[in-house]
Amino acid sequence: MGLGDRIHNAAERLHGKGKKAAGEVSGNDRMRAEGKARAVRADLKQAGEKIRHAFKRH
Repeated sequence: MGLGDRIHNAAERLHGKGKKAAGEVSGNDRMRAEGKARAVRADLKQAGEKIRHAFKRH
């Protein structure tokens, strides 16, 4: 897992959390759902990178 991938996933997760928060404040359910989905997708990418890295080392 490269540093660039980790940074990208963290940035995408933060973007999703921010979008979710903006949706909550504005009462926009669609924006809230998109933000939550983006944060979850970033977390899954990060987990996939960790698994791939673990198998690559062995």
